[in-house]
Amino acid sequence: MNMLPAQHQAKAPNKLLTAVAFLSVLYLFFLSIGLMGGSFKLFGAGAAQSLLQTTDNPIIGLIIGVLATSLMQSSSTTTSLIVGLVAAGQLTMAQAIPMVMGANVGTTITNTIVSMGHIGQREEFGRAFSGAVVHDFFNLCAVALFLPLEMAFGIIEKSANFLAHNLLGFEGAKFSSPINAITKPVVGAIQEAGGAVIESKAVLGTVLVVAALAMLIFALTKMVKIMKGALAPALQGIVDRFLFGNPLKGVGLGLALTVAVQSSSVTTSMVVPLIGTGMLTLEAAFPFMLGANIGTTITALLASLAAGVPEGVVIALCHLLFNVAGAVVFLPLKSIPITLARKFGAMCGKRRWMGPVYVGVVFFAVPACLVTLF
Repeated sequence: MNMLPAQHQAKAPNKLLTAVAFLSVLYLFFLSIGLMGGSFKLFGAGAAQSLLQTTDNPIIGLIIGVLATSLMQSSSTTTSLIVGLVAAGQLTMAQAIPMVMGANVGTTITNTIVSMGHIGQREEFGRAFSGAVVHDFFNLCAVALFLPLEMAFGIIEKSANFLAHNLLGFEGAKFSSPINAITKPVVGAIQEAGGAVIESKAVLGTVLVVAALAMLIFALTKMVKIMKGALAPALQGIVDRFLFGNPLKGVGLGLALTVAVQSSSVTTSMVVPLIGTGMLTLEAAFPFMLGANIGTTITALLASLAAGVPEGVVIALCHLLFNVAGAVVFLPLKSIPITLARKFGAMCGKRRWMGPVYVGVVFFAVPACLVTLF
């Protein structure tokens, strides 16, 4: 008679412990991303700002946007910097728009790195890597379509100018990320402690990036283990409710979460483990990523409205319009980036060394070589 209540009592603490364990490794996951981005900035921020002021060539401007964002680990930071440079008259609109497009491509590096946490399992890595690079292929497709149109007709700049004329009466606003609120103090403490031991910022940045990657892999391993176990039914229910079936729900959720945490790197990285474990398909995740792409534009838009300089508002609106236009075009045509991502992910699943090589070559080596040459 007493056996059933005892079993229920035993299950309750187990569920509580599982939830606490999941939240703990989720925090560690967020912390590792924050530490990685902050550590890159130790040796990348100055270089990124210098890069952003070096060319009038729109193609090289695009590449500079990719490289600067790869160094900064944040498209929000890069685009906010571009907004500031445009507002200060140090960048023209023609220079800035391709850089903003490049920043969109560069920001996908974080979720691609996150997918490396699955590299130990061939099939899982193939799925996770596909989930990461579908964001890459979408942005590359959007750039391939809209950069030539912008160079020929200036459609994004003209549309942004029209909208900016009606927005300049608004005052800027600030929005604090709750993720930053709980991770930034710890990241700062780690950097301060490391700085007390290592004087060189470049060396310190390298050490902390390696530490962040190790933390990320550990957190991902534990997250995946918990998701495959006790949390799988609950997570599957959430995924079914919010991401499957209606693409507009996925777009809305991605947008809302990214506005809330002020980082598309965080929100898109969160779905990569779900794709890797098979809980989420590429088709279901793709609208979510499009929403995250739109949501990440809010930071620079708020910064530009706060500055109140017309040129800054225009370039921030260019970023928003580019991402909205990309979503409008490629949500119906999602089979293009999804097919490319699935095939490339399957290839990298069979030859797992291709994953790290892809990150190094696409986000750093090729952009750095092109910028140096031209």
